[in-house]
Amino acid sequence: MTGKTDRKQETPARRGRPASVFMSLKFSLDQNTQRNLLLLLVSLLIAFIVIPKGNFIPGFYQPGDIAQRNVKAPRDLLVPDEVLTEKKQREAADAVLPLYDYDPRAGHDITERLKQSFMILDKAPAPETVRRKELEALLGIGLSDAELAVFRRVASRPEQASLLVQSLRDVMQNQIVGNLKLFQTGGEHGIVMRNLVTRQEQIARGLDQVIGIGDAIDIVGEQLRDIQPLNNGDRAALMAQVGKLLRPNLTYNQSETESRRQAGRDAVKPVLMQVKKGEMIVREGERVTGEQLAKLKAFRELGSDHLSLRMAAGLFLMMLLLLSVAHRYGRRNISKYRVDNRDLTFMAVTFAGLFILVKLSIFICSALEGSFPYIESSSYYYAFPFAVGAMLVRIVLNSEVALLFGLVFSMVVGLLFGDNLHMALFALVGSFTGGHWVRHCIQRTTLYQAGWQLSLVNVSTVLATQLIAGRGFDTQMFYKAGFGFAGGFICALLVTGLVPLVEALFKYTTNIKLLELANMNTPLLRELMIQAPGTYHHSIIVGNLAEAAAETIGANPLMARVAAYYHDIGKIRKPLYFVENIGTQENRHNKLSPSMSALILMSHVKEGADMARENKLGQTLIDIIRQHHGTALIKFFYDKAKNLEDPGVQQVNERDYRYPGPKPQTREAALIMLADAIEAASRTLTDPTPARIQGMVQKIINNIFIDGQLDECELTLKDLHNIAKSFNRILAGIFHHRIDYPEPVHKEREKETVKKKNGDDSHREPPKESKDSAGNAAKGSSEDLKRLGMS
Repeated sequence: MTGKTDRKQETPARRGRPASVFMSLKFSLDQNTQRNLLLLLVSLLIAFIVIPKGNFIPGFYQPGDIAQRNVKAPRDLLVPDEVLTEKKQREAADAVLPLYDYDPRAGHDITERLKQSFMILDKAPAPETVRRKELEALLGIGLSDAELAVFRRVASRPEQASLLVQSLRDVMQNQIVGNLKLFQTGGEHGIVMRNLVTRQEQIARGLDQVIGIGDAIDIVGEQLRDIQPLNNGDRAALMAQVGKLLRPNLTYNQSETESRRQAGRDAVKPVLMQVKKGEMIVREGERVTGEQLAKLKAFRELGSDHLSLRMAAGLFLMMLLLLSVAHRYGRRNISKYRVDNRDLTFMAVTFAGLFILVKLSIFICSALEGSFPYIESSSYYYAFPFAVGAMLVRIVLNSEVALLFGLVFSMVVGLLFGDNLHMALFALVGSFTGGHWVRHCIQRTTLYQAGWQLSLVNVSTVLATQLIAGRGFDTQMFYKAGFGFAGGFICALLVTGLVPLVEALFKYTTNIKLLELANMNTPLLRELMIQAPGTYHHSIIVGNLAEAAAETIGANPLMARVAAYYHDIGKIRKPLYFVENIGTQENRHNKLSPSMSALILMSHVKEGADMARENKLGQTLIDIIRQHHGTALIKFFYDKAKNLEDPGVQQVNERDYRYPGPKPQTREAALIMLADAIEAASRTLTDPTPARIQGMVQKIINNIFIDGQLDECELTLKDLHNIAKSFNRILAGIFHHRIDYPEPVHKEREKETVKKKNGDDSHREPPKESKDSAGNAAKGSSEDLKRLGMS
């Protein structure tokens, strides 16, 4: 006994035996190895299904070659147009204006250095070499003796020096470039001028005010033409030095311009040509154009062996990780997730089968798009039975396993449809909805009720995804909603047809199968009713007790009731050796030894399991038949053997008087054990008052608990308390008291008349009935009724 929730609380399917598929293969591998191998195979199969196969694109063509055959697009694809993309990138780069750095401080710097040089020449005499080096360092140019003499003469006349400084200041107010022709060629559409002081940029379109360095020198020369007493030679030397002093204040920033043009080129997105699935790329006999070559190249790269191999390897690894992590998480963190290899095989077959079905449906939808061009192929996808897997897993196993199955399945659906989140959400919501509404599938109409609910949820999901995508209520949305509505009923139809197939292939016993077995007209129950009527009646009462208790603790009521009907079918072989079928006959155990009687009683468990296997009741019921006595002690014959024990002989072995087991593994099996013992004990109560019933129930449950028969099932003490209360209520209803119905008035009067007539001699025999001449009772006498039912 533990405090966990029973994994079969809502699950009629049996656990514990390896899958028949694995048994037929006769692998000498342990369970973990088989499980790992199964995960590898499923991952490989899903990768093979999801990855599209290539090899449909012909070899390389050259422009102008003749196509050898027709080539159609195998799927939708956006093909890059390299020529148009390059053109747009070039246009984007050309649209970036050249960047020029403007330094407004350049004119001030030159005039200040020139003024300082004149001040140095006005100072006290110094050695010529020292003076020259000082001026060269200040002006940043080399000076000859003639040039130094010219500077000295200009510096000696303040009006000439001021005029020279002012001329340079005026010229530097303009925007001066080093090469005017190059500037005019590159900046014909304007330039971006960046002020190096304020770091602000502006676009300059009119460039007439920009002059070259030669023009600036000419302007200074014109202003210095009237300086006296400079001769032409001195003036030429002075202008040569001015030319060396002048620097452009507007310079081309080539590195930044190229960087900006590259950024503009990179910002251009590739121009894509849309190719629709089924579109004719090139026809046989046509000359192949450059555009067609680009399309062929794109599809060839998409379907190349190396690319497909890489994609398949990635998907295989992802599937292996996804399945392994989900399985490990379920085993470690979900109490009801305890699947064996048979369960994993069933889920793997369902998983792969669904993807094969979806893949085939995609091809069918592509064909339908050609017949009905006004309906997009993607609209048909919403009719796909994505929820079938979760519904089957929920019916056969349980809700927790169905939850993990739906999560993994929906994620792979998103990959199958090209990383489509909307389809993944649609499959996820549908799986959860379908799994929820088949929770208690105790009749086949439940599947269609689940289909109806799934249809409504599908329509709502389509509407939600449409709004998420920012689309309006267009025609395609109504098509999608209609196909989604139909998809719910398609799922119901498929599950209805697949459940019997799953039951047959994997030997599961679902609630639907239990409903068939609950029919009291099944051959096995009819034989039990005829051959062992006492056992039949006992089984019916046990079924009522177990069903009520199962509802109380949240177990499977249908499983408990049906298992109770069949738990004692082994008694059909020797019905008269069981007290409920003896009646007034002699007890045959009186002539048998205790050990033989114990063997006969224990044999009904094995014979019942064999009969259940012969009649294909399912492994779930077979297990309960084997477990409903656990390893309990046959106390009556054990005590009898102890009493007959000879001190000189070997002592009686208690194990010879215990059922072979195993102990109950599930809550339903434990309920059958408790109900079976309590129903049998209730027949021994002479005065079954509620208090005595309660005491008897408490005693029986305590004895079974103390004997350790409930150690391997997941019943809690709270469950036992609720079970006892349920048993008390049902037994009190069975053994209720009735009032004594009084005789009719005319019968009472007849009795009084007879008493008066006979002097109230009640001890005398009643008068004999008149008989006919043959000695038989007169016709219509009460003897006819008294003889009914007598042997």
